[in-house]
Order: sequence, then C-alpha cells, then structure tokens
Amino acid sequence: MKVEKKSEKMYLPSLDDLFTNQKTRDEADLEKVVNIKLNDIDDFPDHPFKVIVNDELKDMATSIKEKGVLSPALVRKKDNGKYEMISGHRRKKASELANMDTIPCIVRELTDDEATIIMVDSNMQREKVLPSEKAFAYKMKLEALSHQGKRNDLTSVEIAQKSKTSRQVVAEQVGESEDKIRRYIRLTYLLPKLLEYVDNSVLKDKEKLSIALSPAVEISYLTKEEQECLLDYIDFYQITPSQSQAIDLKEMSQSKTFTVEKMEDLLNEEKPNQTPTLRVSMNKLKSVLPSNLRNDREREEYVIKAVKWYDKYLKKMRERNGQER
Repeated sequence: MKVEKKSEKMYLPSLDDLFTNQKTRDEADLEKVVNIKLNDIDDFPDHPFKVIVNDELKDMATSIKEKGVLSPALVRKKDNGKYEMISGHRRKKASELANMDTIPCIVRELTDDEATIIMVDSNMQREKVLPSEKAFAYKMKLEALSHQGKRNDLTSVEIAQKSKTSRQVVAEQVGESEDKIRRYIRLTYLLPKLLEYVDNSVLKDKEKLSIALSPAVEISYLTKEEQECLLDYIDFYQITPSQSQAIDLKEMSQSKTFTVEKMEDLLNEEKPNQTPTLRVSMNKLKSVLPSNLRNDREREEYVIKAVKWYDKYLKKMRERNGQER
C-alpha cells in the first residue's frame, strides 16, 4: 500500500503585502462602503451649495425609498467621533425625506484642503449651479489651492494675470475663463439680498427682480452702506441698475462722491430701450385690491382689467350724456 506524504502548505505574501505599507492598507480598508447614521454626519462647514427641497429632491427621496442610495456619499472622520459630509449633501437630505436612518458612505482620510477641493469638484458636476454657489465655491477652492503653494491674487486685481495662478488651474478644470472666475468671486462681496437677485437672473422667474452678472460685479465694489442704499431703492421702485448705471455707481463710490441723491438721480434716468413704467405705491393699492390675489402678476392683471372696464364705463357715460343733450 502506497502512503502519500502530506506536504506542508506554504503561504506566500500577496502583492499588496509586498508593495504596500501598513498605512496604505489601512486606508484601503477605509474605502469600504459602510452604513452611517444620518445624525452622525455633519454638513461641510460653510457649504456653498444650496440643498433645496424641490420636486427633483422629492423624486430622489422616492427613488431612495424604493431602491436605496445607489451611489455612496463621501465622508471623513471628525475628532469628536462623528463624520463630516464631503460629497452627498443632497443624498443625505433625500434620505431624511425618505425616513431612512442611515446612508451608505465611503470614509476617507482627507486634509481640510483636500476635502474642500473634492467637495467643490463633486458639486460643480450638477446641471444647474447658481452664481452665488459658483462664487463661494470658486473662492473656497482657490484658497485651498493657495495653501498648497499656489498664488491667490484673484480678488485684488481687476484684470486677469498672465502668470500661472490658482485661478488658471480652476479655470482649466471648470471650463471658465480666468477673468470669469474672478468676476464670480467678486459676487461674494455683495449683500445676500443683492446676491439673491443675481441668482434670479439664472432661475428666470419673471415675477422676481434680477440682476445680471456684469452689473452685479460693478455693484460689488460699493461699500456695504452704499449697497444698502441701493437695495432700498430697488425694493421700493422694483427696478434694478443697467450695466452703464452700475459702472457709474462704482465710479461714484471709488471717487467718494456717492450720495443717496446722486444715486437716485442716476437710476431715475430712463434706460435705453426701456419701456416706461408707472410706479404706484403698493400701500395705496392694498386698500382697493382683493386680498386673494397671490402675487404681483395677478395684481397687475387685476389692475389692467379694472382700467379697461373703467375705460368702457366712461365711454358709455359719454355716449349717454351726448344722447341726453
């Protein structure tokens, strides 16, 4: 009878063991997808991208309820044991709307600057990014790049520099010109309400006032007090400055000749191709308009119909008086 000798198994080191160190292997383990409680994830500090509960987000919540979160969020650990969201704020909010307790995440070890750059880059892939979001996102990314040895001369000059700067790096990555990047970051100097008007220019809601990017950049050079005066004028008269008016306002501010009276004289000038508008105090109209009118468009239509009806009434009265004579 032939007896087989049992051979001892030899365990060879894997390629990972040969060519990686322990720290690299530990970091690789962290890349696994894990479910983390929503309450244990804090938003990214000063997150510039708005998470709005609209139809799109509600549809995402419905999808998550049915199929779960298909693409895991990216987080990093905090010193207090909780986590900080890097990419996935909208998925987190949709998960909350879907009454989920956890969200699948990839946990990655990142520096503050690395986290900022990833946060900005991941959100810039969205289909619609508002001017205010671009403004603060570009500024945050440029500051992060500057900490890594890049120059950040973005907001201190009005003409794009020719030298290689952080701005050029960002411009190449997002497909915008360097000067466009600078102009967006100038928007961070605007009052929040004025910045909201700039966002409206992209949302294109005809019922809301809007300011285009070019005049908004000029207005950003006004002092806070001057911007407050301008905002009061805009809110009262429901009109916004043209590009040429914004340039004149900036020149007045920089030459220290800005006054409320000069601002009003400038803005009261009729703009080229501007349709004349009748300004009526809303306080006067409130006493005669029905309370069920929901917005300015309905109020405007009501007033137009009332004027037309009154015009017909006057014609009938003139005809009647002519017949009686």
